[in-house]
Amino acid sequence: MKAPALFLSLTASLMPAAAAPPDGYFELKSGVMLESGDSWQDSGRHFRLFGVQACLRGTVYTDKSGARRDCGEASLVVFAAYIADTHPVCAQVAQSAGTVFVSCYATIGADRLDLANLLISSGFAFASLDERGLPHHTPYAVVEQAAREKKIGLWQFDDVQHPALLLGQRAAVGGTSP
Repeated sequence: MKAPALFLSLTASLMPAAAAPPDGYFELKSGVMLESGDSWQDSGRHFRLFGVQACLRGTVYTDKSGARRDCGEASLVVFAAYIADTHPVCAQVAQSAGTVFVSCYATIGADRLDLANLLISSGFAFASLDERGLPHHTPYAVVEQAAREKKIGLWQFDDVQHPALLLGQRAAVGGTSP
């Protein structure tokens, strides 16, 4: 599997790094309980990155050696690595049914980069879609398409499916809504 690539040219605005989180932001620390490659729990609260959909746990892809791997675990491992390596800070952007949606930035060198953009551009997360099949945040869909075309991260495997397709299929048969 290719290592996650940092596509600085594809990331949202670059800002100089600062020592402390700005007002309204909180640290996303390594000790939180990760649920997936886009969500976690901390102090009894459920958080999710806005505009991001990780691979679903229990879905599989076939790696280059022919082994079947859990796609959701791959997303989760990369998310955990970004948290540990970049010490993101997050701010709430919305709340719905017990979930706090956040936007986070990671610090790499002297730059602040959109964490969702990093995950998507590295090919280990996807742009989330609304009930109409449109991206919640269009720039993430553009970054996802670039990662797909370049076969970055999970996109290098032919049988990787966008999780929104799987969620849509479940919803169509009366399962979980996307």
